[in-house]
Amino acid sequence: MPKVEIYSTSTCPYCIAAKSLLRRKGVSYQDTDVGRDPQLRAAMTQRAGGRRTVPQIFIDGRHVGGCDELHALDRQGKLDGLLGLTA
Repeated sequence: MPKVEIYSTSTCPYCIAAKSLLRRKGVSYQDTDVGRDPQLRAAMTQRAGGRRTVPQIFIDGRHVGGCDELHALDRQGKLDGLLGLTA
C-alpha cells in the first residue's frame, strides 16, 4: 500500500474530514501536526509548493493537495487507484 502523509492541525474540520475519508477506505496514514511547530509548518509549506493551509496530503511522495482535492479524486474514481485499492 502506498505511503500516505497528512500535515494537519488537531482542530481543523477539513483535516478531520480528510482523515475520516481515508479511515473509511481502510488506509493508514502518517499524521504530522503542524499546529504548534513553525518548523514543521515551514517544511510542509515547502513540500506543498507554498501552500500553507491544512491539510496537505501526499501519497507516495506526490502532493495531491488538501481535503477538497482528496474528495474530488474520490468522486472522480481516481483515489482508489492512487491508494492501491481494488474495486
